[in-house]
Amino acid sequence: MSGQQAEAEYRIEDLAHRSGATVRTIRAYQDRGLLPRPERRGRANVYGDAHLARLRQIADLLDRGYTLASIKELLEAWDAGRGLGGVLGLVAEVGGPWTDEESARITRAELDERFGGRPDDAAVAEAVELGVLERVPGRDDEFLVPSPQELAVAAELYAAGVPLKAISGHLWELRGQVEHIAARFLEFTTEHVFARYLGHRPPTDSDAAEAAALVRRLRPLAQQSVDAELARAMRLFATRHLQQHLGSAPAPEPDGQPRALALPAGTIAAVQALVGAENASAFVVAATERELQARTLDALSSRRLNRANVDELP
Repeated sequence: MSGQQAEAEYRIEDLAHRSGATVRTIRAYQDRGLLPRPERRGRANVYGDAHLARLRQIADLLDRGYTLASIKELLEAWDAGRGLGGVLGLVAEVGGPWTDEESARITRAELDERFGGRPDDAAVAEAVELGVLERVPGRDDEFLVPSPQELAVAAELYAAGVPLKAISGHLWELRGQVEHIAARFLEFTTEHVFARYLGHRPPTDSDAAEAAALVRRLRPLAQQSVDAELARAMRLFATRHLQQHLGSAPAPEPDGQPRALALPAGTIAAVQALVGAENASAFVVAATERELQARTLDALSSRRLNRANVDELP
């Protein structure tokens, strides 16, 4: 009896069961060249452990967001002997967690209690759509919370009097702005750091390993930069906001120069849909001027009425 264990053999149905792929998917991968052809024995096709390992590799890469075309390039490099360890290490590094925060679970009863004690199916559905909550398969009364901090912020805002609809609307708007920041940071680091490592398609094993090490070093920089800039902006705008409400803000001196003003993306989109992109700026200026004129007229009228009421006092 040989000391070497014989390689397992599978029919296509058995391979589908073990890999989690469907028979149709396995055949499609073969047609695309992603999976080696099986051994033909008479009228049957026989698959082995190499096919099972390849299917698991493909599934892992798909879960990380890779397209079938890019997966084919990676696997062809592997088959050509160029090595795939560094590339898979880079994939794992990029696809890993970008925060030290750990997910948690919450029951529907606990969720309702944190948000006023009254069930709100519409709010829960929107939280699931936002990804603040994730449904647990087979458990209708329990949710996964990817970011307990984010849920805690929502609960505090609600307790302070902010409606749930306003909280979700704010999060949608914030998400678009943060995704823009993330995209710009990746473009910036790719241009100045990663371009020299990722110039090959796919990159060499050593270049991919070096890029993975850089990801580990640069991973916290994006959050640190955003945290510092957010703290600076909050300090600046919170001070101005308080001054305006206390009436102590000095009147800005007109300098005749146009100034940039950040508007919510949803507002800009609505204006463009109304008047067209080419007229959006003029519309915002005109609407602002009309509002200022209306408020000035209201203030003048109010002062006039107040003075008249004082004159009528005995």
